[in-house]
Amino acid sequence: MQTMAETATETITIAAPPDKVWEIATDIERYPVWTHDVKDVVVVSRDDEGRPSEVEFRTSALGRSTHYTLAYDYSQAPGTLAWSMVKGDIQRSIDGAFIFEPLDDGSTHVQYDLAIELVVPLPGFVKRRAERRILNAIKELKSFAEA
Repeated sequence: MQTMAETATETITIAAPPDKVWEIATDIERYPVWTHDVKDVVVVSRDDEGRPSEVEFRTSALGRSTHYTLAYDYSQAPGTLAWSMVKGDIQRSIDGAFIFEPLDDGSTHVQYDLAIELVVPLPGFVKRRAERRILNAIKELKSFAEA
């Protein structure tokens, strides 16, 4: 039986200029400072501009610790920061992106797109709870950028 990836999108307006929001989003080593569920980050490799291109994460998910490695795509910078999973322990795939749109008042509209497929199917209520925790990262980004 093939399981489908769970997808979610969240949008928010951050009262900070796009360059500041981009700087926070691409400073991946500092995610544990402002993202509650990210426990540890190890940059495995960097691109020729010194940006993290492959990153190992340890996060808390569903009451346990999970490990996965993401590859980052800066090809649409600074409008989009995208990523896809290289390997994971309980995930079959993770694809996502932050999309940054400057607003006339100097703030930033941010869209957070995420698709995750787990190795083991989860009951719907557990998936929804996990999705809310994951999408909370955009609220944490807002709080950190506006602080």
